[in-house]
Amino acid sequence: MVPVGLYDRLDLRITSDKRINISCRGFSAPSDEENLACRAARAFFGKTGMNHGLSITLTKNIPVSAGLGGGSSDAACMLKCLNRNFAFPLTPEELAELAVGLGADVPFFLVERPCIAMGIGEILKPIENWPELWYIIIMPPIQVSTSWVYGSLNLSPTSSELELTNKAYEDIVKHLNKKPLVIGRMLENDLERITAARFPVIERIKNLLTEAGADGALMSGSGPSVFGVFQTKGKAFHVKEALAGSNLGDIFLVQGLTGSPASNI
Repeated sequence: MVPVGLYDRLDLRITSDKRINISCRGFSAPSDEENLACRAARAFFGKTGMNHGLSITLTKNIPVSAGLGGGSSDAACMLKCLNRNFAFPLTPEELAELAVGLGADVPFFLVERPCIAMGIGEILKPIENWPELWYIIIMPPIQVSTSWVYGSLNLSPTSSELELTNKAYEDIVKHLNKKPLVIGRMLENDLERITAARFPVIERIKNLLTEAGADGALMSGSGPSVFGVFQTKGKAFHVKEALAGSNLGDIFLVQGLTGSPASNI
């Protein structure tokens, strides 16, 4: 899992009315306490015993239900911001515990760097020396239910399937140690066959990206977003421009974030 430079924005104001309110701009998102940012704030105040209210303005620049972890990143940002604002009442371990209770991807956004994720996503191994890459992300104008995707996947692994999963992790580590790094050999998403079977546009976008020169292309999460990987900004920019008139949906050009470990979460 790799963080990229596509951001939502959270503006927070502590209030005295003990309520948590949220208003949203940009891409449509829940404007009530079902929003993951609100749930994160409620979890933080509950864990610390604080009795505060909060007014949140959320600017959604990450498409919703896109398989990009936008809501999870908002929740992690909320936890870190409140913890910093109130002089770090929670340890990193306590924040991580809150994070996994909010969603499987939230712990990753506390770490803020490329990681191999295991378990349900809460076991994170930071990747050293991940290359500086550029990504084109394409979000086609379709709606995909995450619960439907997971419900369509066989989640009762046999011993042989577990062995294959373990081997996949071993293969990723092996490829990470190779120079030069061949990104295309590391790209695999078990959910892609489920989503792409119903929405052929996903395979079409992957083919367009690879034909245009991407080092690899893959559906992100449960979809429907698809990303292509590029070594340089210039190459990625030209491909984005070439695809702009293809009516594929929202197209983003972003840089991968390779940062150092977060020191104050």
